[in-house]
Amino acid sequence: MMSIEKLGGINAINNLQNTRRTNGTEKSSYVADSVSVSAEAKAMAETYYMKQVSSETPDVRADKIAEIKSKIQNPNYLNESVIASAAEHIMESFGL
Repeated sequence: MMSIEKLGGINAINNLQNTRRTNGTEKSSYVADSVSVSAEAKAMAETYYMKQVSSETPDVRADKIAEIKSKIQNPNYLNESVIASAAEHIMESFGL
């Protein structure tokens, strides 16, 4: 009768593969994802938002214009204090 002994090559390959699997799992660790946004990107986003808001906002407030037109029609409305107040607001808008 003939007997076959263990083959040495197969066990060596299995041991090597098991070592690689173990080492591979030990090296991996959980790292959380993160995102950073540059100051330039934040400024661009704010500019985009302001542009959107300005495009959706009407340039003329018709209700205010109608109110002012009706006040100007009244001769008693235009007096020294109203003119001085309007001049002050104009100067402030120009930064003077």
